[in-house]
Amino acid sequence: MLLNVFIKAFWILGIDRGVQNAVSSDDYGLYFALLNFTYVFNVFLDVGLTNWNNRQIAQHAQLLPKYFARLIPMKIILALGYTIIIFAAALIAGKTSEKEMSLLLWLCVCQILLSLVLYLRSNISGLLMFKTDSVLSVLDRFLMVVICGVLLWSSVLKGRGFKIEYFVYAQVASYSVTALIAAGVCLYKTGFMRLKWNFPFLLKVLKDCFPYALLTLMMSFYNRIDSVMLLHLLKDGEVASAIYAAGFRLVDSANMISYLFSIILLPLFANMIKSKIAVNEVVKSAFHLLITLSAAFVIISQFYAADIMHLMYNKEVSQSTEVFRILSFCFVPISMTYIFGTLLTANGSLRKLNIVAFCGMVSNVGIDLLLIPHFNVLGATYASLFTQSFTALLQIFIALRLFKIQINYRYAVKIVAYLASLVAIAFLVKQMALSWLWLIVITAALYVVAAFAFRIFSIKGFFLFINNK
Repeated sequence: MLLNVFIKAFWILGIDRGVQNAVSSDDYGLYFALLNFTYVFNVFLDVGLTNWNNRQIAQHAQLLPKYFARLIPMKIILALGYTIIIFAAALIAGKTSEKEMSLLLWLCVCQILLSLVLYLRSNISGLLMFKTDSVLSVLDRFLMVVICGVLLWSSVLKGRGFKIEYFVYAQVASYSVTALIAAGVCLYKTGFMRLKWNFPFLLKVLKDCFPYALLTLMMSFYNRIDSVMLLHLLKDGEVASAIYAAGFRLVDSANMISYLFSIILLPLFANMIKSKIAVNEVVKSAFHLLITLSAAFVIISQFYAADIMHLMYNKEVSQSTEVFRILSFCFVPISMTYIFGTLLTANGSLRKLNIVAFCGMVSNVGIDLLLIPHFNVLGATYASLFTQSFTALLQIFIALRLFKIQINYRYAVKIVAYLASLVAIAFLVKQMALSWLWLIVITAALYVVAAFAFRIFSIKGFFLFINNK
């Protein structure tokens, strides 16, 4: 967890941000939109296979040689199908310039290699080789940080322009090295074997994975489609996409914290549901932790967005500031999704989750089509905020009814009072004649005090939660 937070945060806030500052807005905006375009269809590369394989190998380690020999050919077929779908969709969308197609091809290669790495890691973690898996989980990003760091530094030192293609090539190289090492570990455990094509077996796997794959597809669609819509609906879509990326980056980085909580929550919820233990207290503890973090992030973002954006970027700062202010609110519903969506997943309520995801997908595309032509990049940010809030509220409503969790109105009033106190603290601290960085530090420290004062957070509760007790 610590490796992931440190390396991936440095990747997002250091290298990825540095590349955006080093290249033109047109180039980075095109890269960001095409990257999200490949993410939208990413489910066709995996179809839920990685999670399915991880569960099977964890329960039946002796089946690794059999599954490995049969699933690798399936991964090859899925990769070919994914590439065909991506380029067919690109041609339909009308993006056919040589530069766009070349960049899209290399990004497809990146996604294929990343999917392969995740599949190979599912075998390693399934064998309970957690130390090895933890190293592999950050190896690709570590290599990218080193390669891109050297390229950025040398381009500045020598006075040469940094090209967005270098950024993509560095990712291809990093994923390739990681895939080779992961494959070596798997082959060491399985021994040399001949690959086998077993059509009935593959059909059964696809049938088992379909509900998860459908959910992933629709969630990827409404989480990643905004920058793609900007690229296709606006004449200066590349620049708009780059502005959106700048505003989205900090939110994306913060989301890693909520995601790591979901890793703890999923097996914990699954075990409690299986044992018929009430989940109310765990839900409440998780809610306390994430509402503390997400509310603090949102309020500080509203007061210091301009300062943060000026520190991070060297172009389109004012537009990025507006986008960041709006998108920062998304961190709250996304955090709630990692609690209540994870609870519904652990319960196997995939039909309900798929209905929610479908509603989110339709609403996001509809609002994008309606708002982007009139409000430019802000239209996409409002669409994202509405969709994330709408889907989170639906998941909360379903989970509360399904698990018969009663809303305590006195508790709700306490939460509202706590949030109001955070706004008041930020406003009062803002009046101090200090550097904005010191103001953020003071505000964050007072937020911790407020969390204890309102009994929203306790050290004992935190450690009980982390230890799955």
